[in-house]
Amino acid sequence: MKFLTFDIEDWFHILDNPETKSPNQWGAFPKRVDIGLDIILDLCSKYEVKATFFCLGWIAEKYPEEIRKIQRRGHDIGTHGYAHQLVYEQTEEEFRRDLKKSILLLNAITGEEITAYRAPGFSITKDCLWAFDVLSECGIKYDSSVFPASRAHGGLKEITEFEPYKLKTLKGNTLIEYPISAKTVLNIPIVFGGGGYFRLIPSHILRRWFAQSAYVMTYFHPRDFDKNQPNIPGLTPLRKFKAYYGINSTKKKLDTIIASNSFNLSLTEAELTNSFDLQHIQ
Repeated sequence: MKFLTFDIEDWFHILDNPETKSPNQWGAFPKRVDIGLDIILDLCSKYEVKATFFCLGWIAEKYPEEIRKIQRRGHDIGTHGYAHQLVYEQTEEEFRRDLKKSILLLNAITGEEITAYRAPGFSITKDCLWAFDVLSECGIKYDSSVFPASRAHGGLKEITEFEPYKLKTLKGNTLIEYPISAKTVLNIPIVFGGGGYFRLIPSHILRRWFAQSAYVMTYFHPRDFDKNQPNIPGLTPLRKFKAYYGINSTKKKLDTIIASNSFNLSLTEAELTNSFDLQHIQ
């Protein structure tokens, strides 16, 4: 079970950066989402592979043609929320409004029911587990927000499931969870399926880990493939390194990975054997 997924946001949608945090600031930055998106779509077409695209509602609102482009290629469309804000910094009602706005925008463009979600920065933590009930109440059936390890934007290290499972929410609702996958090395979970991790890890190690893993959940962004994007203002030297290292080789790396692996598009609930009840980490 290997899944190819992309978070559709623009180059300046960086979390925890005051100079690019608010949607009120985004109009000052040039659009580049189409550059990386076209590379992604062409790679998928080259190998006739289908993927899930978690699309930001703000992108759908400003550039609906990009969402239609994805749909015309036959890919699944999910939501990445509207304003790309950290979940744990929102109230429950703010999160609900943001989610509903994104769903309405994407539904209006695609004419399809939006049933899949991924949180910006995988930012659902043990302090905002209510988010899973909001997802269910808003019609989301499939989630890929759980990062089962510590990270800069929280993570849910309390959940140690590294394969898809049925997630029982605090109110007793059920979601199908596709967690981010990891390779355990010396008892340390190492995420390798996307973002800066994928760009940092050498290609020969990536090929081996993809081949060895029964389950891989990938996640990439258009900016991971855009070699000529501007520098994001306000980043520290470390964050700048994380944001830009390895971009020149991302396309070649992913091309190799897609060529040598088979990817699924969806998983039926009947195929799931594992489950996790959020009451266990309350």
